[in-house]
Formats: sequence, structure tokens, C-alpha cells
Amino acid sequence: MTITAADAPSGAVTGGVRTLLRLEGLALFAGMTGLYALWGGSWWIYLVLFLVPDLSFVGYLAGPRVGALLYNAMHSYFGPIALAVGSFTLAAPISLSIAIIWLAHIGIDRALGYGLKYRNGFAYTHLGRIGKRSAVSDRAQ
Repeated sequence: MTITAADAPSGAVTGGVRTLLRLEGLALFAGMTGLYALWGGSWWIYLVLFLVPDLSFVGYLAGPRVGALLYNAMHSYFGPIALAVGSFTLAAPISLSIAIIWLAHIGIDRALGYGLKYRNGFAYTHLGRIGKRSAVSDRAQ
């Protein structure tokens, strides 16, 4: 299926708001990575768990709708914040480490422009279209 500019979601942010959201992502990544360093966690665990949310890409094998649903579930703030709160409630330090790493992952993704996905396809995000075709199509508009 070919997706044209007319098919693109209209809810993507642009301009200064997009820049602000990407800077917030960078701040989240830096803050959570710094917190993890202060926490004294293992950097091997950090590196391995940092990539776990991207396993949600497997959902795209079932199509863009399922892919977007799984990707958004793993790249939304709800899961790691709930895990962090639960970690404090249950005094579970390993869960807090996982939440910190998960938030750092979401932060760097947002800083790089990988926003929450629309069901049109992987390239369509709330932060704008991503990929090689996006730069060309953005200049043409």
C-alpha cells in the first residue's frame, strides 16, 4: 500500500512545539541516565534493557494498526511511570531501575523524532513524518 501526503495524519506537531517536544525528550533521556548513574546500576543491564521497548517493532509484522498499538504501548509514559510508582510502593529497586531505563529509552526516541505512531504506517508519528521520504516531502510542501 502506498501512502501519499494526503494520507498523512493532520495531528503531527510542527515548528517550535516540535522542537520543544524533542528537547523534552533529550532532557528526559539525560535526566534518567544521570539518575541511573547516581543509582549505581549496572551499565550492562542498562544497555540490554535500553533496547527492549524496540521489540514492539515485531507488531508491524501483523500490520500497521497492530504495530502502532504495540509500539505506542511500549513508548508511552504510562507503563514506566506506573512501574516506578509501584516500585516505591513495594520497595522493589530492580523495578525502579527498569522504569528509569525505560523512560530514558522513550526520551532518546522522542529527541530523535520517533514519536508515537499513527496506524497509517511506521513513518507517521505525532512528531511528524520520519525517514528519507519525509525530508523530501516536507521540502516539497
